[in-house]
Amino acid sequence: MNRLFNAVERDVFKDILRLRRDVRGNKFTQQPVPDDVIEQLIDAAMLAPSVGYSQPWQLVVIKSQAVKQKVYQSFCQKSKQEKELFPPDKQEQYQKFKLEGIIESPINIAVFYQRPDAPILGQTAMKETGKYSVVCAIQNMWLMARALNVGMGWVSILDPQVVKNAVNAPENSELIGYLCIGYVDEFLEQPELKTAGWQQQKSRQQTVFNDSF
Repeated sequence: MNRLFNAVERDVFKDILRLRRDVRGNKFTQQPVPDDVIEQLIDAAMLAPSVGYSQPWQLVVIKSQAVKQKVYQSFCQKSKQEKELFPPDKQEQYQKFKLEGIIESPINIAVFYQRPDAPILGQTAMKETGKYSVVCAIQNMWLMARALNVGMGWVSILDPQVVKNAVNAPENSELIGYLCIGYVDEFLEQPELKTAGWQQQKSRQQTVFNDSF
């Protein structure tokens, strides 16, 4: 099917890209997320590109408060350790951030990479492209969530082994992302860390080069 897109559709897609946000726990509401919305997010993940058509992603949809609590305790431990890595002024700012929404979000999704037991086309020279394929699936979910007016946050301050144990993941599964999903009271106009001055937005001149660096 030779489906072509018009200018209006392209503008909508640009808005979805531009307005996607990493949502924290202080933005989630307690409005339930319908199963059909979760299914649409999963469908979006399944449409992601994967090197060698390997489709190496595994998704665990988490509603259990017991599982969430185990993951949250890992976040609390790891965030204390991470804070100490920054200079004192940054530590004070770090302490004020709400960096996750594990308990507050109605749905958590743990996303794993299933390590192959045989060679994968296109992954023999750069084995990490299998993990990159899983990241593509997460990005698909993130964009679909925004299109559905649902918030999504990626929690990376975790011990992967704790998450694996909490969901009984197989030994050959590697945690790539831990996602918090739910409706929000607002989508911020700008990324929170940009507004707070934690990092400055990079220019094209800093990141795009022609032919060589």
